[in-house]
Formats: sequence, C-alpha cells, structure tokens
Amino acid sequence: MKKWLSLILLVVLLFTTAACGTGKEKQLKNVSIMLDWYPNALHTFLYVAKEKGYFAEEGVNLEIQYPANPTDPLNLAAAGKVTLGLYYQPDVIIARANENIPIKSVASIVRAPLNHIVFMEDSPIKSPKDLEGKTVGYPGIALNESLLKTMVEHDGGDSSKIELVDVGFDLGASIVAEKVDAVIGAFINHEVPVLKQKGYETRNFNPVEYGVPAYSEVVLVTSDETLKNQKQEIEAFWRAAVKGYEFTKANPEEALQILLTNQDEANFPLVPEVEKESLSILMSMMESDQAPFGSQTTESWKEVTDWLKESGLVNSAPNVEAMFMTLSK
Repeated sequence: MKKWLSLILLVVLLFTTAACGTGKEKQLKNVSIMLDWYPNALHTFLYVAKEKGYFAEEGVNLEIQYPANPTDPLNLAAAGKVTLGLYYQPDVIIARANENIPIKSVASIVRAPLNHIVFMEDSPIKSPKDLEGKTVGYPGIALNESLLKTMVEHDGGDSSKIELVDVGFDLGASIVAEKVDAVIGAFINHEVPVLKQKGYETRNFNPVEYGVPAYSEVVLVTSDETLKNQKQEIEAFWRAAVKGYEFTKANPEEALQILLTNQDEANFPLVPEVEKESLSILMSMMESDQAPFGSQTTESWKEVTDWLKESGLVNSAPNVEAMFMTLSK
C-alpha cells in the first residue's frame, strides 16, 4: 500500500512540475524584430542575449527576421507586422515628415554615422574639396547626395563640379577597379574591413567632421500603436538587449562566436576577420561617456531634422518629441 501511495505521489509531483514548466513557457510574450540586413557584427548583442537566455529571463520569446526589401524594417514595423525594426535615424525623420508614417525610435543603437566617403589609400585626395572634377560612386540614394554636398561645401569646395555615378552597392569594387575616384554610401564597419581583408587599404572622411550632424546610423523603431499596446514587452526586450550588449562589450571573442554560429551561410556568409574588425568599430560607436547605450536626446533629433530640411530632404519639420522616446531599463 505504501509503495502505491509513493508511486501516486511521484506521478502527481511529476505532473505538477511539468505543468509549472508549461505555465512558465506560456508566460513568454512574443516579440519580433526585423534586422536592417542579414546577421552581421551589428546584431551580435541580440544573438548573445538570445543565446544566453536573457530574453527568456525577461519573459520574451524573440523572433529575429531578415528583410526582403531594404525598407521592410521601417514599413513592417510601422504597419505592426513586426514589433520592432532596425533602421536609420535620417530615414525615420524623412518617413515621418514626408509620408506621415507613424514610426518612432525607441533607442539609438549606433550613435554616429557609419556612412563615410571612402577612397583608396594612395589616392591624391586630401580633403572633401579635392573631389571637385572627380567621379564619386554612390548607391543612388538621395541622402548620400546631401551628405556629399554638405561635406564638400563645408570644406570650401563646389559640389556641382563632382560627377555622381550610380554604382548600386558595388561600392568597394568600384574604387578598386578605378571606375570612380571615391564612393559615398560605403560603411566603415563593412566595406572598409572587407577591402582590408582582401588586401586593399583605404582612407575615409567622416561626415561629422565636415558639417553633417552626428546622426544615429542605426536606431530601434516601432509604431506608435505597437508602443501603446506592447510597451511592457518592448521594455522587457530592451532590458535583455542591454544585457546582451554588456556581455558583448566584456566578452567580444565569445560574443563573436555566437554571431558566427547564427550567421545565414546560404545568403550572407560571414568572414570572421571582417566581423571581428567590424565589431571593434561598432562597439566604439554604440555608447560614450556622456551617452549610454540606447540613449537619445531632443537636441540630436532636432539637429538632424534641421539639417534634412536645409538639404531639401524634408518639406517640413515634424514634431521632434513625436519621433523618439527613451526606453526604461
């Protein structure tokens, strides 16, 4: 009889434990994020947070998605098709100002421009004004035209004397093959390390040093409606993401291995040396002594908005306070 009672108690205990485990899993809230591109060094902190269980600890079941089109992170987040997206501060302002897209930035991920004017190391170009009379390749994006114009004219040059050539995204190959003298639209955390790994040394001009405001290259966005309905889940996501960032900062080699394990080898295989260099560049641009990871300011958003208006990229300046907020940790 005692044996039967013991067996019954054991079965009840097992079912209770299983039920508790199932209940815990059911409590996880689904959150989806669309990357700005295929997995690369920029996204290391997210994969670390997922691998280390930080999202689960915060009650979040995170789904990471890749974009089919470059504008998907913005458009799908705005439409509520994904909870969050990674996008670019100037484009968030343009979308809000020109199309009234209800998108909002909730964190700055990379707080300075990655998009620089890039050219070969042995080029005679010494400053942006030296681009007069030369050809500059770019991916056919209006923002790049405005960046180039501001930089050249701030340096005392005449941007109308530069020939712009749409090279698509063959930016590195275009300067190596001498199809153009320089490119804009190349990222110092991608094209530059890729060229270096292939044996090509380059130099570059930082937009911030030539009259362009220090815009956030990458921000975390969501829609006004999603933020209203899922603020707790988004804040939980952010707490886990910050833990992932802190781990990456303290353990870059282990973090990089986690990223490489999660790469999309079929579509975008990663080169470890390139991603190591990229991660080093990025980590120096994701926070500063005065600006913690994720933080945003009204001054920054106003400065970038004013520059976009002066450049003719927005018709009117939207309400700055409506375009961003800072998440609680």
